[in-house]
Amino acid sequence: MEAVNLLETSAGLPEAWRSRALGRVGTACVKVLRMDALPVTEESHPTTEALLVLDGRLELTVDARDFTLHSGELFLVPAGARHTVRPGSTGTLVIVETPED
Repeated sequence: MEAVNLLETSAGLPEAWRSRALGRVGTACVKVLRMDALPVTEESHPTTEALLVLDGRLELTVDARDFTLHSGELFLVPAGARHTVRPGSTGTLVIVETPED
């Protein structure tokens, strides 16, 4: 058991938008990643996904609705919702999701 500095971990990742798994809570995987202002392709998942902006800003579109999240804000993307990251997202993002089989 040890503490993880999420900001240092994301800053040390070799590529933006390539998450690092930190551990599991039940069947859910907790990951951290660094955002770099570039957009991300639309996707959807069969289970709800939690997105927590640790620092910076997340420009998110969920089912054709735009949202801007700031440091400390959490967004729960509903299961099956089409979502994408718009240009301008920067900082550190924590993701909690159940892996797809």
